[in-house]
Amino acid sequence: MDDLIIRPMTLADVPEAERVSDEGFFELDTRMRRVTGPEAQRRGDAHRAVWVERTRHFVRTDPGGCWVAEDGTGIVGIATSYRREVLWCLATYAVLPSRQGRGIGKPLMAAAMDHGRGCTRAMLSASSDPRAVRVYHQAGFELHPQMYLTGAVDRSAIPVLEKVREGSTSDIELMDSLDRGARGAGHGPDHELMLSTWRLLVSDTSTGSGYAYLNERGSLALLAASNRRTATRLLWAALAEGPELATVAHVTGANPWVLDVGFAARLELHQEGYLGLRGMKPPAPYVHNGALL
Repeated sequence: MDDLIIRPMTLADVPEAERVSDEGFFELDTRMRRVTGPEAQRRGDAHRAVWVERTRHFVRTDPGGCWVAEDGTGIVGIATSYRREVLWCLATYAVLPSRQGRGIGKPLMAAAMDHGRGCTRAMLSASSDPRAVRVYHQAGFELHPQMYLTGAVDRSAIPVLEKVREGSTSDIELMDSLDRGARGAGHGPDHELMLSTWRLLVSDTSTGSGYAYLNERGSLALLAASNRRTATRLLWAALAEGPELATVAHVTGANPWVLDVGFAARLELHQEGYLGLRGMKPPAPYVHNGALL
């Protein structure tokens, strides 16, 4: 530990940071795997490219929120975070499995959280790892259980969908307004990142507005709306446009309308991880993203 340093992450660090993250989450998935769950897998090339591009984005927009722990062997821990208006978000936090329990994570977390000084709200999406959850609780986060829905979509249950269109960069102002209504802050430059790789669906009518991003696999990545009716319409549209085997992740108890749609589509409900919040209630109607929240 004497040679450990905590320093800002650079763009050149990102590939090595990805390796640390991959090793950490692979070990976690292996350790926390349910008996009936799928085998843990390392990131594929496509997923790795997405992680790298997203992390480079955070280093560019928030160099003060991205940190590495380094010793004589190289990078052994990482934390990336960012500020959007009054909201601070933790995107990634990982320590190499072989170096966990040696006091590396605490100073990393402190460095990242210092970037959020002055922010009145904070969000993070946590796994079920007891050690990480303890760190977040000690940092003052309220932990709200997350659920996810998965399975083959019953296509016969999909209603007739109207008032949903393809979105574009011209919708960023509308989306930031919806973000502020749901979580107190717009996504700002993150919308440009998401638009560059994801598909955007928008519903904007006299009775309500909302948007939904579908990720590179066609699954729901993020959804925000001004009311439940619009949110429900967009979630059905996401399921209709998505793969046969659907996953709707990061569902909180504040959004029961997601369960209404999921059960109607014959998806199965499971629980995994926590949404950590400070200074705010769980966003609704909203389905957050794990890193871009």
